[in-house]
Amino acid sequence: MKKVLAGALITLAAILVFRSCSEGKEEKSILQENSMLIQHQIENVSKLIVTEGHFAEVYNYKDSQQLFGPLITADKKALVVVNAEVTVAYDLSKIDFEVDDTAKTLRINSIPEPEIKLNPDFEYYDVTADYFNPFNAADYNTIKKHVNVSLMRKVEASSLKRNAQNRLISELQKFYILTNSMGWTLEYQGQAVNDFDIFGLAD
Repeated sequence: MKKVLAGALITLAAILVFRSCSEGKEEKSILQENSMLIQHQIENVSKLIVTEGHFAEVYNYKDSQQLFGPLITADKKALVVVNAEVTVAYDLSKIDFEVDDTAKTLRINSIPEPEIKLNPDFEYYDVTADYFNPFNAADYNTIKKHVNVSLMRKVEASSLKRNAQNRLISELQKFYILTNSMGWTLEYQGQAVNDFDIFGLAD
């Protein structure tokens, strides 16, 4: 009788140990699958969020050089019409993140700064120059530099960057929804994300 009881206890213990190990392996497997899914989803998110805008600029360029004193000058001038395509983008491949399987947490450490690209098209009108003060490469470079500075001011004052931020938030929402649906936590700079004000991007 004692042998039968001892055999039953050993068998029961073996079953419990086997079941415990199986459940542990299954839970670990689920965590690994969830981790791989999160990383895969992040990799599949759009690499570039782009907001486009179009700006027009009319620029008057004038340069004068004195010849034999202030009474005689050699002038050159140009009327420049610029039509520019401007893009504001976030390169999401530059998001610094880590996936913590044990804590079931997706940590976003940093978000890249927006990238602003100007693509101006220059059209020159009423270009006149004196023989002693001709147009040269330096003049065209000066015009481009001044126009780019002016365009950048317009972009900063426009809604383009805000529109790009809104599109970035829509992409980050995918991370938030994904982690919540799997029982994971989304953190940004060490704080749990419950809404998107923490990113400093939402109004």
